[in-house]
Amino acid sequence: MKIVVFGSTGNVGQQLVKQAIELGHDVTAHTRTPTKLDQTSENLKIIKGDILDPSSVKKAIEGQEVVMCALGMPLMNKDGLRAKGTKNIVTAMEEIGVRRLVCLSSLGTGDSFNILPFYYRFFLAPLLMRHLFADHGAQESLIKSSKLDWTIARPGSFVKGPATDEYRHGFFTADTSLKLKISHGDVANFMLKQLDDNTYLHQTPGLSY
Repeated sequence: MKIVVFGSTGNVGQQLVKQAIELGHDVTAHTRTPTKLDQTSENLKIIKGDILDPSSVKKAIEGQEVVMCALGMPLMNKDGLRAKGTKNIVTAMEEIGVRRLVCLSSLGTGDSFNILPFYYRFFLAPLLMRHLFADHGAQESLIKSSKLDWTIARPGSFVKGPATDEYRHGFFTADTSLKLKISHGDVANFMLKQLDDNTYLHQTPGLSY
């Protein structure tokens, strides 16, 4: 399958590229800084570009079958770059006719806010994560109002570790047995599984150990 990854040099993006190549897919990595992408393969094409440049985004999506969006920004960034970049992705996909989009968001966005523990909701979220959730919220709204076949993955806090393929997914309500943590590798593992599974089509599944 032909896949383009936006945010390909981030922690999840790197894992998406690596695992997709291992699965035999043809991967296009879109990035501002190709030198940060520590991957080499005959099945990998790297396009240097800016997510805020519509023509660059459209060029990367042409000829693809699936778009993976793993845009990441600094925690305190106020520029809404995820939403702005995602708008360019959605617009290009609708113009070109590529329908399948799998996007990285965050647990705590939108109607998943109440799943977060008390200290997240009343301390970390207001003080440190307010801009993160606002950006992801705007990003999700753009996707949900599109005509695309989308899945939005909402992982808990990231921890170091490889893909284990042993995690919980698809929860939409609070559960005290959830650790609300997951590795970058397992998030990528879940996102790539959506390529041939429509269980979470037009849904926002949570991810956690």
